[in-house]
Amino acid sequence: MIHPDDYLGNGVEAILYHETTIYSRLDDLAREITEDYRGKEITALAVLHGSIIFMADLLRRIPLPLQMESLNVSSYHGGTESSGTVTFHQELPDLEGKHVLILDDILDTGRTLHAIRERLDKEAKVASTRVCVLLQKRKELAEDVAADYVGFRIEDEFVVGYGLDYQGRYRNLPYIGVLNAADLPS
Repeated sequence: MIHPDDYLGNGVEAILYHETTIYSRLDDLAREITEDYRGKEITALAVLHGSIIFMADLLRRIPLPLQMESLNVSSYHGGTESSGTVTFHQELPDLEGKHVLILDDILDTGRTLHAIRERLDKEAKVASTRVCVLLQKRKELAEDVAADYVGFRIEDEFVVGYGLDYQGRYRNLPYIGVLNAADLPS
């Protein structure tokens, strides 16, 4: 297991949320989602790759029938800011008539979630769509999109851990931390 201090000074500047805090918030989110979807089957649509850990931990807390799907979409393309271009690396799964809960790691510019919702509206014929994000940055969005469930609201910092990455690294950290500015490209 990675010790929380292993990356401090080696990429991570500060820890925002420890594992126990994250788990506690997931319990709250699961209760809200369970209440809102009572009597329905959920199809959780995970936005890859950042939401995998979040999805696994959250869905184990929801005592409702559900299915899991994933969608490989990217907008950062290895950088620290959205490129402005959302790339779908696969076709949408069959979601017709389903109650879809989109799970994403972070709501930053809104471009990715906007593109996904737009595509679902045009192509999927879903029964309903809601969005759950682990993190939402406190900043103006580039696209008009809202999350129905938000784990934590954070400042406009580049964060890693608990599924979030920088160039594929740091996803396995058990906490959410701020990436050291010295490690970012100038």
